[in-house]
Amino acid sequence: MSEPQHHRFAFPALLIGSSALAFGPWLVRLSGVGAVAAGFWRLALALPFLFVIAAMTRQPVHWPGRKLALVIGFAAFFFAADLAAWHMGIHLTKLGNATLFGNTSSLIFALWGLWLARRPPSRTQAAALGLAALGAALLMGSSAELSLEHVKGDLLALLAGLLYTGYLIAVQQARRSLAPLPMLFLASLFGAAMLLPVSLLLGEQIIPSNWTFVMILALSSQVIGQGLLVYAIGALSPLVVGLTLLTQPAISALVGWLAYGETLSPLDWIGAGAIAAALVLVRLPEKGLRAPVEQPT
Repeated sequence: MSEPQHHRFAFPALLIGSSALAFGPWLVRLSGVGAVAAGFWRLALALPFLFVIAAMTRQPVHWPGRKLALVIGFAAFFFAADLAAWHMGIHLTKLGNATLFGNTSSLIFALWGLWLARRPPSRTQAAALGLAALGAALLMGSSAELSLEHVKGDLLALLAGLLYTGYLIAVQQARRSLAPLPMLFLASLFGAAMLLPVSLLLGEQIIPSNWTFVMILALSSQVIGQGLLVYAIGALSPLVVGLTLLTQPAISALVGWLAYGETLSPLDWIGAGAIAAALVLVRLPEKGLRAPVEQPT
């Protein structure tokens, strides 16, 4: 089944959004504030931009009603908890570890999509899942060094991946009735309100000495990355979304190579190639998954 005409840009948007999100861990390290505070600024600084863009695209921010607001509240809770755990993990382990373990949500969300379909995957979908799992395993085996020094950060990043799955599922439900930008604005507003008290209780540095990196973090990860992701979730199946998000570990490995001199081994390149092949397969005509419901654009 072909995608609706007004969703023809959904997959390119998802790829661009996932690529923007892959730079998040690097920017968190450069932010100059506490781990949870970086999450707060990522959400808070994005709010005026999201509000203006929503108005310009005729998706004005509004109160969606009690039931839908509750769903968005759950999404905000999972997202805020994900950011807190992931950002703490980023400071306690290697960049590659944090990104790889934090993206366990990709495969879990893809499997969630298969469960929603109430039928086994087609051969093409099974091959795509197998290639994606192989690519992630190769990247993890080559880059994610499990050690006592990094184990706390690795576990925090893994917890973040599980929490992010809850966020993706809640967003998928909210997008059935609400356009992407109002949904993202409210989730960001609720999430920022949850993160600030936690940062204060932890005694973190909240005000950055240089606002450059927290501003770039807000624009790249929240406005661009999450904005395009939330839009795409309303148009694509969870399998496609989950596998596409697996591009983040590969891009993060490249960032680590360029920014920190982390060597990319042959296994890294093979793993990235396997994920790319999975994306090609998963974009072939689907027969085993329920077609996306028409969503507000």
